[in-house]
Amino acid sequence: MSGAAVAGAVTSAADREGDRRQLDLRLLVPALLAWAIGAWALGWPIRTRLVVAAVAALLGLLLVLGTVHRARHAGGGWRSRASRGRPLLALTLLALALVLGASSGHDAARRAGPVPALADERASVTAEAVVLTEPVRVRSGFGGEPRVRLRVRLEQVTARGETTPVRAPVLLMAPGEWAQVGWHDRVRLSGRLAAAERGDEVVAHLSPRGPPEEVGDRSPVRAVAEHMRTELRGAVEPLPADAQGLLPALVIGDTSQTPAELSDDMLLVGMSHLSAVSGSNVAVVLAAVIGLTRLVALPRRWRPWAAGAALAFFVVLARPEPSVLRAATMGAIGLLGLSASRRGSGPAALCAAILLLLSLDPWLARSYGFALSTLATLGLLLLAGPWSRAINAHLPRRLHVIGPAVAIPLAAQLVCAPVVVLLQGTVSVVAVLANLLAAPLVAPATIAGVLAAVVAVVHTAPATLIAWCGAPFALGIAAIARLAADAPGGGAIGWPDGPPGAVLLAALTTLGVLGGPWLLARARASPVVAGCCVAVLGVGVLPERTFTWPPPDWRLVACDVGQGDALVLASGPGRAVLVDAGPEPELVDGCLDRLDVTRLDAIVLTHLHADHVDGLAGALDGRRADRLLLGPVDDPPEQAHEVHRLADAAGVPVTRVVAGDTVELGQVRAEVWWPARRISEGSASNNGSVVLRADVGGLDTLLLGDVEREAGRAMLLASRRQAWMQRDGPDVLKMPHHGSANLDEDFLDSVAAPTAIISVGADNTYGHPSPSALTWLAEHGTRTLRTDTDGDVAVRADRSVLTAR
Repeated sequence: MSGAAVAGAVTSAADREGDRRQLDLRLLVPALLAWAIGAWALGWPIRTRLVVAAVAALLGLLLVLGTVHRARHAGGGWRSRASRGRPLLALTLLALALVLGASSGHDAARRAGPVPALADERASVTAEAVVLTEPVRVRSGFGGEPRVRLRVRLEQVTARGETTPVRAPVLLMAPGEWAQVGWHDRVRLSGRLAAAERGDEVVAHLSPRGPPEEVGDRSPVRAVAEHMRTELRGAVEPLPADAQGLLPALVIGDTSQTPAELSDDMLLVGMSHLSAVSGSNVAVVLAAVIGLTRLVALPRRWRPWAAGAALAFFVVLARPEPSVLRAATMGAIGLLGLSASRRGSGPAALCAAILLLLSLDPWLARSYGFALSTLATLGLLLLAGPWSRAINAHLPRRLHVIGPAVAIPLAAQLVCAPVVVLLQGTVSVVAVLANLLAAPLVAPATIAGVLAAVVAVVHTAPATLIAWCGAPFALGIAAIARLAADAPGGGAIGWPDGPPGAVLLAALTTLGVLGGPWLLARARASPVVAGCCVAVLGVGVLPERTFTWPPPDWRLVACDVGQGDALVLASGPGRAVLVDAGPEPELVDGCLDRLDVTRLDAIVLTHLHADHVDGLAGALDGRRADRLLLGPVDDPPEQAHEVHRLADAAGVPVTRVVAGDTVELGQVRAEVWWPARRISEGSASNNGSVVLRADVGGLDTLLLGDVEREAGRAMLLASRRQAWMQRDGPDVLKMPHHGSANLDEDFLDSVAAPTAIISVGADNTYGHPSPSALTWLAEHGTRTLRTDTDGDVAVRADRSVLTAR
């Protein structure tokens, strides 16, 4: 609020005769600069932030006083260009002082007390805490129990015989029983603290022992919200799976019932914001309520109260976590920006909201969710209106609904694209189109979901009927996401990742927005210019795999070598670790050539069957190999003899590996999980396969060789005794034995992953992959890639998957 007040005072003095909308746009500069510097400063010591805040506040106040003095005594001279810049500089300094002062104050308060010191010493504590966020399930560790992640605020800590009141936010990685707690529950817990990184939104990490012990009664707000959420889940239960998952996701951000494959597809094509509580959901609800108040002729003075009540209801239903409150704020501002009578005040309101939210929670400055919400709202305020009017200028009046329907999602997507590059490392050429197609379906699905939630409190049957009314729209959204994800490469084009890629895309977007009208006018006047524009756009939107392989930033490639295995792990530029060599030298040689691999830091032969080792000569042809890693089982003997002969001829040393060994080669760090012993049941060679849990430049993979049921059961039992094997599930699972039916499903349940690869030959005589393996994958919502149908399969650092076909 104070930011808006200062803005009005200073800028009105600067330019009373200027356009109001221009003044409001200028207010964004202080807010955005304060936001950027505030994010950077979170890692500074508290004292440094306080000093900088004090200096900025002092200089800002001096500039304000100087501006006011000149306005009173200097006649019109103070309107010079230099003078007009002083109010903006003053406002920027005051905004910076507000954000840095707030962050240092919050940081000092949360670090007060013994928690940071106890965390540095990894002390065990008993504490009472308030839950700040809903538990988020994480994939269970290998053979471990399900776990959840959540934030709590410690309010009382007992350690070493002393009990101290505190207000310290900590991050919990907790057992599955913690999934039952919710926002604002009070709990008692015991566990061991660990230090957090400087600048984190928490002061420590805590691993609780055992389930939570709830203290006191559940808050009335939480009880009401939980009752309504439960009734909504019951109302949508009869719906098809996609609708059953999407309606609660659209309304309350509950993705627990959304199929995993659909969630992955929505993430890939830039539609994941629809399955979380976002500003667009809030705006839809508020717009519907305002439209209803007009329909029933509610007096104008009561309409803001009705909208406020609807907003409060929606926040309670979605649970008033920080992310929901942020979405509510941005949604209300977005709706304000679309209002014809209030459009000029939208940027000022956004500026005030940025400063207010950052002063209440400074760690939002580093939140991708906050960045996406803010930028989407900014795009709506600055671009959606003019673009909508420009589109409608070429349409008959009866089709004017098309203007905003196209302009709003287009503006949001373009403005958010640089942040998406930071998150995903790619630019999706189908994201804009997918969101444009889905946009008309979001509002009816959301409104139907909200109405179903309200009615479900009274009775489930009519709520289910209402939910069925929203089901076609939810199914349409799901169909669009799946269709877009099936585009070659997910519709992604290669792009520099990290901050350089984000800055480049932001610069190009700005250039396009500012120069677009001029270029469009030239294209209309000249066919040559129009042709050049079409050619540039056509090349730009080609999926990257149509002109480049391997894809940039690849981490793992499963080579199409027929009925066999050959997996390539990127260990550095031109270097790799090869896991198995397939049945044919030419096939593995060609795959490595396509990947530009000239040096193999290691070759791992999981076992010595022909479909894994007969291509070894091709892998060694024209490449340096530093070592050959084998398991302890030399079976069959003739294959073992040939492998050693080839290794000796190439001068490659042979090393044996067993469970517990680690291998570090470039960006590949692998743990050997099997074999721990020889298994006589089943195939001794298959059950003696080397199993690797490999981190490949941040991509977590589990490569299971050809292990069968017996080895799977043995690993499951071993993992319950070995703490180092109890980790979250991998990102990518290489299915064992080409998708054979001879597998242990309990073992596979413990290592389920969002993406699985089956290395298998087309039309093989073994019946691979088996129907039971494919059924297991489908039941777990796993995205499955097969070399017989997809060709070479590449997985990138951002977990996106591209195929050669």
